[in-house]
Amino acid sequence: MPPTLLSVAVGVLLGVGLLGAAFDRRSLAVVALAAGLPDADAILAVLGVGAANASLHSAFVAVGAAGLLYYETERRERSWLRAQSGWYGVRVAWVAVAAYAVAGIGLDLFSTDAVALLYPLSDRYYAVVGKLVVSTQEGLVQTYVDIGEGWLGLASPGTVESHTVGSWWTPAGEERRLRLIESGWQAIVVLTAAAAIPAKGLVERGDR
Repeated sequence: MPPTLLSVAVGVLLGVGLLGAAFDRRSLAVVALAAGLPDADAILAVLGVGAANASLHSAFVAVGAAGLLYYETERRERSWLRAQSGWYGVRVAWVAVAAYAVAGIGLDLFSTDAVALLYPLSDRYYAVVGKLVVSTQEGLVQTYVDIGEGWLGLASPGTVESHTVGSWWTPAGEERRLRLIESGWQAIVVLTAAAAIPAKGLVERGDR
């Protein structure tokens, strides 16, 4: 799966772009933590709970969190979160949910390691991998989604039983690799996120 550091970096970029007036060190830390949280299911897998890229990478977790947050802040007569931290807490919570879904789950879904997106209803891993190009000979070519018999199909490397997602937390006897940055584009994203934090502060001070 993509390194957790990359997920955190994308979460930071989302925080810089979406937090607005709620941007500060505390809110950014919450968003960054939310972005990296799904990868903790690799630890749960070692403990015998679910599987890597499954338990916390399920779409039901993100959708459920968004649904609960909407109900708590918009439908209840008295919102606990609004009462405790006002608009600030609500804004941070929504951005954290977005970071969890986009940076935490989305990055892994668009990788060859894949995600058990419908876990626990289905233990099959899905991956959105392919290309989208315009060719002078073939025209528009896309291989991300197979369209056949009226259905949209995604690539699947297997199920929880047949497909293993490697991580630092793999069982004893297997190679353990702590992946931080694996390619040039990942390094660019991480460095951009690191530079965006002080840049955001400078811009805000300049606007005052």
